[in-house]
Amino acid sequence: MKKVVLAYSGGLDTSYCVKYLSDELGLEVYTAIANTGGFSPEELVVIEEKAYALGAKRHVTLDVTGEYYEQCIRYMVFGNVLRNKTYPVSVSSERTFQALAIVRYAKEIGADALAHGSTGAGNDQVRFDLCFSVFAPDMEIITPTRDLRLSREDEIAYLKAKGVERDWTKLVYSINKGLWGTSVGGRETLTSDRSLPEEAYPSSLQRVGEEELTLAFEQGELCAVNGKTYADKIEAIRAVEALATPWAIGRDTHVGDTIVGIKGRVGFEAAAPLIIIKAHELLEKHTLTKWQSYWKEQLGNWYGMFLHEAMYGEPVMRDIEKFLEHSQRSVSGEVRVLMRPYHFDLLGCHSPHDLMNASFARYGEENNAWTAEDVKGFTRILSMPLRIHEAVNK
Repeated sequence: MKKVVLAYSGGLDTSYCVKYLSDELGLEVYTAIANTGGFSPEELVVIEEKAYALGAKRHVTLDVTGEYYEQCIRYMVFGNVLRNKTYPVSVSSERTFQALAIVRYAKEIGADALAHGSTGAGNDQVRFDLCFSVFAPDMEIITPTRDLRLSREDEIAYLKAKGVERDWTKLVYSINKGLWGTSVGGRETLTSDRSLPEEAYPSSLQRVGEEELTLAFEQGELCAVNGKTYADKIEAIRAVEALATPWAIGRDTHVGDTIVGIKGRVGFEAAAPLIIIKAHELLEKHTLTKWQSYWKEQLGNWYGMFLHEAMYGEPVMRDIEKFLEHSQRSVSGEVRVLMRPYHFDLLGCHSPHDLMNASFARYGEENNAWTAEDVKGFTRILSMPLRIHEAVNK
């Protein structure tokens, strides 16, 4: 029998795929879930049990959280990546690393084909297809849900006919959780004018008043939270998430262009990513030069766009990463954050590399590095192109 590795989540679409691939196509189905930090050990056990109950030959959990941080998240922080100045590229950046893990596993077991349960309506189909075709060009890609244009009711009827009894009640909201944020989709996100209600978000407001949070960075990477140092950067992110989530911070709705060319809208909550990125950005304002900041903004925007559109494998991404990493040499220090219900403020920062060095000048107060005559001459030269233009064109 030919072997197929299915990117499996335990939901309706991939459950249908297990049965269809084995019963209709006669394939030996190996299910694999690539965890990028969004699943608890208990959830992974349940997913495994479901896979075997459906008839999977073998099921594996591929933990790629560390790889996802080292090869992606740290660069998104270096680049202050927020797609359309809003979305921290949460789920969309995970998909590439999940697909890469599936490809590696398929090669290890000598699989003949790869499969996923994406429909034909969204971005994920492109992300999985592109990664599979680039990094496993000799393997067939099978996508039953998309190719057969199945409705949810069609899939449920098929599974029931196969004796699979489960509560297939569709959740009102679709939740995709990962280390770098949680996406939330529902009826409101299908419109242009409605916002997600409180109950749509997986976390709820639990705190009142305000609380101060201190984040420490070393060469651009989060290394300490409230004075506690973390050798494991993933644990540092989780520490921020644990402190910020009870304040219901990091909620928003992202609107943007999908890979397939239509406009899309999705809600999300990402308390830790938003606080970390904004705190890091403030530290950079104090420690980078004007032109470092300018070019980082341009390249960070490109980096986030390419991640979103499944172009992680494009060689220019490695070039951008080198630039981003090199720019972080002096981005070290502490940032103070004030958390309130649904909101946070950046209070200030301290860094040995702070370019607001008082020995040179205090903006609007005093100047120690130049004289009045220096400024008069500087301004005269600076204004020369404008004065020539005005004189010529009146």
